[in-house]
Amino acid sequence: MKASQLRELTEEELRQKLSDLSEDLFKLRIRHSVAKLENPMRIREVRKDIARVKTLIREYQLKKREQGGQGSSSEGKR
Repeated sequence: MKASQLRELTEEELRQKLSDLSEDLFKLRIRHSVAKLENPMRIREVRKDIARVKTLIREYQLKKREQGGQGSSSEGKR
């Protein structure tokens, strides 16, 4: 799934997508350990999709924090 498609989703939809992808990855790993997968690259694709979703969720969290107007922005930086 492309990042542009994921950006159209809300944070709650992204969290649901993350849950679904995590479940898919679990099932793929189980199938891979038991038998040969038709498309072993699917595991890699799902892992990358999970990373994309997690990145977008984090972006939403940071935007909320910025909009909340918390003190100085350098508090959490090192």
